Amino acid sequence: MAPRDDELVEAELVDHLKALGFKEYEAHTLIALFRLGTATAKDIADSSDVPRTRVYDAIDPLHESGLVDIQYASPKKFTVLSRESLVRKLNTDRENMITEVAELFEQLGSVEPQTEQMGVWTVTGRGSVAERVFEFIDEADDEIIYMTIDDLFTDDHLDRLQDADERGVDIHLAGISDEVQGRIQDVIPSADLFETLWEWEDTPAGSLLITDEQTALVSVRVDDQPADEGEESAIWASGARNSLVVVLRAIFTWRLRTNEMP
Repeated sequence: MAPRDDELVEAELVDHLKALGFKEYEAHTLIALFRLGTATAKDIADSSDVPRTRVYDAIDPLHESGLVDIQYASPKKFTVLSRESLVRKLNTDRENMITEVAELFEQLGSVEPQTEQMGVWTVTGRGSVAERVFEFIDEADDEIIYMTIDDLFTDDHLDRLQDADERGVDIHLAGISDEVQGRIQDVIPSADLFETLWEWEDTPAGSLLITDEQTALVSVRVDDQPADEGEESAIWASGARNSLVVVLRAIFTWRLRTNEMP
């Protein structure tokens, strides 16, 4: 991998630390201290954009979180955890926070979700579309009809489908190559691999998913989408009387029945 400009690396690292909950000066102070190893407030200020008077404000929460140690000399000196310990501590804190958030959501409860919804919803970004696909697959009780392409079909998708198969869900798949079909059949021998009416791979189409005749999702690959959004966009709908669900269910009910005819 080619070396990258230090300023660009630091700017990207600051953005990530801020996303983890650090304030601007805290992120810059932590980075400066990591590069210096052991330093005074003056050293940190001289090697970063943090004013000396603000270094102490930034050090306090870093010290309280266990990322920075203080030597009460004159002047005070500061040192930071090793890279491995720093990453491990951040990861532990993140996992603890996620666990706490999950517990609070469980305590909060929610109103009963609507099973019948008019219109469609949009979702943008490959990761976001995949999460919605995973959700629908995980919630399926009876049947999954799934068309996709090799580039969008990951091991995570296969794992979710395997779990659904173990729950007794009927699985129908199309659009993927013979090689990927072989992988699926090795893991899910009962999966029905059917032929489509379209050359799915040769179009901008991404995935099509119908579960339990109640939810439907259709995605397309979008070339001019920002790279961080993963070049995929989708619409989805739920409810047995939703127009998108009704139309796609009718098409694929007919297609699957045709596929079963001798």
